[in-house]
Amino acid sequence: MKVMLVPNRSRADAVEGTRELSRWLQSEGVEVTVAPELSHGERGLPPVEDFNLVVSLGGDGTLLRAASIVACSEVPILGLSYGHLGFLTGADSSHIRQTVGSALAGELHASRRATLSVDVYFEDSGPLFDLFCLNEMAISRGAMGDIVEFDIAVSGEPIDRLRADGFVVATATGSTGYALSAGGPIVTPSFTGMVCVPIAPHTILARAFLTAASDVVEIALSPERPVERLVFLDGRLATEGAQASRIIVRRGSGDIILLSEDTGEFYQSVSRVFYGTTGARGEARR
Repeated sequence: MKVMLVPNRSRADAVEGTRELSRWLQSEGVEVTVAPELSHGERGLPPVEDFNLVVSLGGDGTLLRAASIVACSEVPILGLSYGHLGFLTGADSSHIRQTVGSALAGELHASRRATLSVDVYFEDSGPLFDLFCLNEMAISRGAMGDIVEFDIAVSGEPIDRLRADGFVVATATGSTGYALSAGGPIVTPSFTGMVCVPIAPHTILARAFLTAASDVVEIALSPERPVERLVFLDGRLATEGAQASRIIVRRGSGDIILLSEDTGEFYQSVSRVFYGTTGARGEARR
């Protein structure tokens, strides 16, 4: 049995939880690997397919890092919440031995989450193919603040030419992140299409829309407005020092498997985080 731990090293409680969990797992005969600091990248890690479980200890950002390590390998991820929001990391960090033990025993609920595969083409360099996202791809204006002009097409059908601060293509999992902040809908995790949301468009007509799972979203940056354009994948800058010209987004080749203690955790989290209620009857917080 092998377990990888992915901690948020900026939180003392997550670091201490990692130490405690590592000691306990090793005492139970489990082989433990702790992911290196983010600045060191993921080089040197054993093949993720060798692991039975990946545990993130932190907030939603830490879970997204764990997801980037796991990618589409089918290794389940358990998110222990040590962060501020805890929308994706719903497992209780106050009973980590019991929770992780239940995960290893196959007693937790498994939720399959669709992913994104992103191809980015550049003006002056070679393309990047099949980049992984769990939450979203976002194209955004640069440091000078100039709006971006681009054409949107879905499966070869033109949608519109927009001038905006940017554009988000999200999974259902990412619908409660950047896409929601930009005005998109909250979407159940069982939805396998994409959520497309303009960011501050310079028109009152542009609206968010959903695609089918088989659709392909293409964003073509206008050469008539050669301003700085930044592409982010799950919040990570993918285009540093290069100017994107075209982006193609499709559903990823595999899913991420998230473990939780309750089959209704998504709607409980929606109620808690976005509607300010708690408990079985949804009593309002005061």
